[in-house]
Amino acid sequence: MSALDDAADALLAQRAADGDEIAFAVLVRRHAGYLRAFAIRLTRSGADADDVVQEALITAWRRLPELREPAKVRGWLATIVARKATDRIRSRRETDPIDEIDPAAVTDGPEERAVLSSQLQALAAAVDTLPDEVRVTWTLREISGASYDEIAERLEVPVSTVRGRLARARAHLLEQMMEWRQT
Repeated sequence: MSALDDAADALLAQRAADGDEIAFAVLVRRHAGYLRAFAIRLTRSGADADDVVQEALITAWRRLPELREPAKVRGWLATIVARKATDRIRSRRETDPIDEIDPAAVTDGPEERAVLSSQLQALAAAVDTLPDEVRVTWTLREISGASYDEIAERLEVPVSTVRGRLARARAHLLEQMMEWRQT
């Protein structure tokens, strides 16, 4: 336990940018779970996600002095993870299946967990059928909350391409999840 555990992200980011390894460690502990889950959603592989997060954190440590808005360090870290994940996806030919999501953390009762687990499995299966570029675009928008402009910049495509990919993803997922909308 560190005296910095309760410090705001902005303060931690500023201290880490000045070389404070403890402050950076607190940031990593605070955001590693989110970053890994985000990377899993992008890469569809726990092993790739671990590698992507590790590479992203190394890059973040080196580039912390470049962070302009320390209060937005989580989004900045997610951007680095997204770039690393995109690079990894582009460099491979085959993909691994989506790792399972633990619904126990979201609901209390066994019936709710069973329903949520089934819904998440159906959604994961539907997302898994999307082409890589469409899946990554959808994940950046819906999971990370990136804007269309941010997605276009990250993926190096025009905003119109982002819009088209999102429309295809949403239509496909809506069709695939129709059964769950009626329950």
